[in-house]
Amino acid sequence: MGLKPGRAYTKVTGPANVRREYMGGVPGSKITIFDMGNLSKEFPISLTLVAKEACQIRHNALEAARIFANRYLVKNVGRNNFYLKIRVYPHHVLKENKIASGAGADRVSSGMRHAFGKAISTAARVKSGQKLITVSVEGSNFDDAKEALRRASYKFPTPCRIITDKGENLVAA
Repeated sequence: MGLKPGRAYTKVTGPANVRREYMGGVPGSKITIFDMGNLSKEFPISLTLVAKEACQIRHNALEAARIFANRYLVKNVGRNNFYLKIRVYPHHVLKENKIASGAGADRVSSGMRHAFGKAISTAARVKSGQKLITVSVEGSNFDDAKEALRRASYKFPTPCRIITDKGENLVAA
């Protein structure tokens, strides 16, 4: 059985479920790499993707945005000419109370009695104005970094904006 649509889990409701010792079998996160590109070089310009609204971003959406931005930057800028960092981690465990359906389900299922739910996925809880992804580049690659962040924002369930953290005066030159 596949995943439910992302819109089923985007709203932030209730307290965070982060106590994994009480939940048996939390599935692993798809996103494992958080730093890409040239990790040793200091770049003069830094751009950041910022969430406009509070939401939950599932781990597979974070991985899709990472792949999307990384592939665009490697293709257009070069493997050693950028540094990409994912700034959020999917701590929150998403749970689902699976209900039996079909013939004889009323004898098997207990409905909402003791409905703790089964762990099905993880998500990052994001606040309004929180930084999601940061890209550092040289001045000549500013437009490519901005385009990579714009494309990565399509994978998130919240509207995003791009801000320049470092090197605003270098962009105009």
